[in-house]
Amino acid sequence: MSIINNHQKDFDKAVEHFISDIAALKTGRANPAVLDSIKVESYGTFLPINQLASIAVPEPRSILIQPWDKSLINNIDKAIQGSDLGLSPTNEGDTIRIVIPPMTEEARKEIVKSLHKKMEEVRIVIRSVRDEAKEEILAAEKNKKFGEDEKYNLIEKLDKITGDYNNKIKEIGEKKEKEIMTV
Repeated sequence: MSIINNHQKDFDKAVEHFISDIAALKTGRANPAVLDSIKVESYGTFLPINQLASIAVPEPRSILIQPWDKSLINNIDKAIQGSDLGLSPTNEGDTIRIVIPPMTEEARKEIVKSLHKKMEEVRIVIRSVRDEAKEEILAAEKNKKFGEDEKYNLIEKLDKITGDYNNKIKEIGEKKEKEIMTV
């Protein structure tokens, strides 16, 4: 039983990573998470925008960035323009506004394709965690830590947990796909 519990956190970590990974996918609506990957040069180092400014979504298709230190506004503007996100920030003096352009059907389909790739990647991680746990179960049974019945019970439970996590990934992915395809 503890073998499965030991791997539970690996399953959870894979799902958490997947959720944070797909949060940055464009949906055609303003989402502050799209800025998470952008680092801004400030105070001799590079920091994420959310550590240098407050980020708000005043309208469904615009993001408003208010730097706490107004002297960093040009650095933030430059970092957003230099990113590969295709965003066009507008420097309004003490704030930066980003208007999210509407996405074409083709762009939406490309993002869905990327989502499906990420879903498959996390399924592979979940399978490898399952395989690792199964190897430990088989080794423990071979070393006489428990009997054959217990081995089959643990493998059955492991398969159920793996299926539950795969279903969770599918649900999250379908929800995100619907969000992306909604105009």
